[in-house]
Amino acid sequence: MDEEGENITMFDVVYAKMREKIVLQRLIVIARLRCDLTDREELRAHYEKLNFRLKKQHVGDPITGLLLIYPSCLLQVIESSGVVLTSVLKDLAAMQQQPDDGLLETKIVFIAHNLQSRLFQKWSYKLLDENQVAGHAVVKRLEEEEESTQFLVCSVLSALKKLGELLETTQEVLPGSVLDETPELIVPEKILEKLLGRDELITPQQYLQMYQSPLKISIEFGQVNLRSFLSFR
Repeated sequence: MDEEGENITMFDVVYAKMREKIVLQRLIVIARLRCDLTDREELRAHYEKLNFRLKKQHVGDPITGLLLIYPSCLLQVIESSGVVLTSVLKDLAAMQQQPDDGLLETKIVFIAHNLQSRLFQKWSYKLLDENQVAGHAVVKRLEEEEESTQFLVCSVLSALKKLGELLETTQEVLPGSVLDETPELIVPEKILEKLLGRDELITPQQYLQMYQSPLKISIEFGQVNLRSFLSFR
């Protein structure tokens, strides 16, 4: 029993230990859709199958996040362990090598490590139409002036943060209906299109190449010449 006198099962103990071992990370990626892609539901089905497979492989490692599929691109947020995030990036890299899968170039917008909380309590998706991604005040501003990559990334993070805060205050679990009622929280498609053309953002392939490359550490690093301490004048 715990301090409040409630019964604790062995499942509670084991699951709590498993959760403590998970270092929560967040990945935000964007991708351009193939212009002749006619059925965006295929992408939704692909990611549902991927999440289902990863959950079976990593029991006790919850996957939460959001998949927004725009008419010409997608925005994906994944919150889980580093192992799961790496698997998602590998899947993105593989899909980019197969244009028939529907994705063209992909870019990593943001990666956060050792998070204290999640923005989303479940994983969900939403298909967005032209009316939901057009007519935004930020879009009109972007058409008038060239914004820095830092500004564009901050715009994405700010919109997602506001969405997460609204979900928490309204106690909503899935953001689909919330985005219908507050379309201003939808990250403008124009921002994602601009970010896809920025060389400052790396691709999943580039990230995985750095992630999998061995560290080059000099064998002389950290060595101390003991004679310098033992010499006396």
